Amino acid sequence: MKNRNKSLTFYTLMILLFGSFMYLIIHLEEKQHTPDDTIASAQAPENIIEGYHAFSQLLIEQIQSPFGLLLMQIIVILLICRIFGWIFNKMGQPAVIGEITAGIFLGPSLLGHFFPDISSFLFPLESLSRINLLSQFGLILFMYVIGMELDINEVKKKFQETLSISHTSIALPFVLGVGTAFFIYDTYAYQETPFLPFALFIGIAMSITAFPVLARIIQEKKMTRTHLGTLALASAANGDITAWCMLAAVVAIAQAGSMLSAVYNILLAAVYLLIMFYIVRPVIRMIGNLYHNREVVDKYLITMMFMLLILSSFITEVLGLHALFGAFVVGVIMPDNLRFRKIMSEKVEDVALILFLPLFFVSTGLRTEIGLLNSPEMWKLCGIFILIAIAGKMGGSILSARFAGESWKDSLLLGGLMNTRGLMELIVLTIGYELKILPPAIFVMLVIMTLVTTFMTTPLLSFINFCYRTGEKIVKQRQEAQKEGRFKVLLSFGRAVNGRTMLDVAHQMFTEGENKLDLTALHLTVGSDINPVHTESFEQDSFSPILNEAQKLNIQIQTRYEVTHNAGQRIVDIANNEPYDFLLVGAGISLSNLSTDISARKIYQSFFRFIGRINSPTHLFFPNALIHDKTKMFIEQANCSVGIFVNRSFVKATEIILIINAKDDLFLLNYATTLIKSTKGKVSILNRTNHIPSENELIHDEINDFVARTTDSIVLSGKELQRESFTGQNFLLISYATWNKLSVECEEALKDMPSTLIIKHGR
Repeated sequence: MKNRNKSLTFYTLMILLFGSFMYLIIHLEEKQHTPDDTIASAQAPENIIEGYHAFSQLLIEQIQSPFGLLLMQIIVILLICRIFGWIFNKMGQPAVIGEITAGIFLGPSLLGHFFPDISSFLFPLESLSRINLLSQFGLILFMYVIGMELDINEVKKKFQETLSISHTSIALPFVLGVGTAFFIYDTYAYQETPFLPFALFIGIAMSITAFPVLARIIQEKKMTRTHLGTLALASAANGDITAWCMLAAVVAIAQAGSMLSAVYNILLAAVYLLIMFYIVRPVIRMIGNLYHNREVVDKYLITMMFMLLILSSFITEVLGLHALFGAFVVGVIMPDNLRFRKIMSEKVEDVALILFLPLFFVSTGLRTEIGLLNSPEMWKLCGIFILIAIAGKMGGSILSARFAGESWKDSLLLGGLMNTRGLMELIVLTIGYELKILPPAIFVMLVIMTLVTTFMTTPLLSFINFCYRTGEKIVKQRQEAQKEGRFKVLLSFGRAVNGRTMLDVAHQMFTEGENKLDLTALHLTVGSDINPVHTESFEQDSFSPILNEAQKLNIQIQTRYEVTHNAGQRIVDIANNEPYDFLLVGAGISLSNLSTDISARKIYQSFFRFIGRINSPTHLFFPNALIHDKTKMFIEQANCSVGIFVNRSFVKATEIILIINAKDDLFLLNYATTLIKSTKGKVSILNRTNHIPSENELIHDEINDFVARTTDSIVLSGKELQRESFTGQNFLLISYATWNKLSVECEEALKDMPSTLIIKHGR
């Protein structure tokens, strides 16, 4: 304390001396300064009001400066894109569709049309080139990530199987697109644009499949490891490689002016690809085998990778193939080692997806003026584009899949998946627009086609599945599982370390039951835009502790990993749609005694108390406290029994306290019987039912019968729950209904509760 006061005194003296010195210097300078020395002195504000006006003027100038305006634009773009992405996620659509729509919202079609003053202030014409330049650089990073998402080995494995599907799904819409271009060329194309590049671009626009959006839809539909999911991904990957090679050739032809002039571009492109795949790729593969963890990946290696990315983009730009093609190729030749790919994608992906891509969406939206479609003929042509795109892509995919031996259901689903265009289509359209091949009106039509074909994917898949529904009933499945002597438990966990602890709880609670324990461990990654490259390592990291614990306990468990945008609802759906008898979930940070969770909880409480949403400092044990971790949803919506586990340094349930507050709590005795068989523990029963005379005798008989047949079980003498009731206890069994009552009546006592399992008995 003494040293602290000395430091404070020294600090105060230093501030005073420094302030006095600065005042003296300024005062001497003002004495020597005359009003005629500078114009600025005459313009200096003389009072606080003039000072405010000067400050306001300076503030406006800074906002309207090129850099200030760019920062403001980025803030607005990111905010609007995230809002629209969230809205479309709630609608069951990929967030990218919302972000594309946000770009159109900020463009001349909506904001510029209804609020022209705001639009001209936010996006003056002279600033658009800066947004476009940044978005193009972001697309280079994005295409690099997309290239890394493609697993060349998987494409090779399924090459024979997917060749006809992927290429038919490209060829048919391509031919239809070129045929359509023949009829509209004279009316809609630029006069200086030759027919060949115009027709080829229309064909490519009809043929593309958005691999990244498709991959995320397959994740959300839980199809990643199904035959259909792997077939769709491999077909889309194969098709994307083909389509981008075709696009590179089309761009070369467009920039060269004719096929003969483009021969040299295409030959040099072939040489470039040979060098990248047969010289650069082996070297990169060697690097990936040596540098596959963060400990050895240094800045020099990252610099080399970025130099290769930018150099490849530069070469393809110079060759007339577009810089994006070079970035895509570098991503494709990255080492097969998934750890290395994950490290590299983490360096790039967040910046590319979160910062740069929204700029691209808005850059596209600022070019999309729906008002250009100002006649019935134009809207009719837009509808024709949509129909041709759907018929060509879906028709080609369905026919080729049926020819390859797929069922009608899988063929239809594959057609719906391959019809997804999304972001990749916008990139193709942007290239065509910038090369003056696609006029603004055609560009708008094709953007609308992109939105429609991507938006329809999710509802179309749901409709097809609905038409082919099997009609199996969950109750029947559960009865069949019980006949087979299985007790099915779904254990859902978030943090990996929690999974290990909850497995111990499940093992102690259920292994000594009448039926054989059938346990599934579930982990969900939240976020519909998770990179497929990352999911394998996420799954491995999440399940490693629980699998090690299962091996120690010598029990078999099944693991289940999914990516979803709504974890709580997905857990409920799995528990209800599959024949599970018990759902075991954690209470999260609500009642945890871990120091990190306590700290987070205090900050949370302080923040909401500050803004007036929480008036009582004792809300922690309020019945709805668990709602913050979605556990109330599990209890209210799950049809099976639900257990909410509160971890208070749990190791083993050897000293168990069981609270009976009503007749409906007697089911806990069955759980206690199984638990003490497993742990060889002791159980203490607190009977609080004297206040219910009509049920008291029945409850006493049940409890006495339990004590008579169970060794090491006692009835506590007291009827009220106090802090002393938990002395020496390490596990509490309580029903959800009783928890709701005691969390209000006995809040102080519950602060000392041990690890707890709150159970809602299922129907």
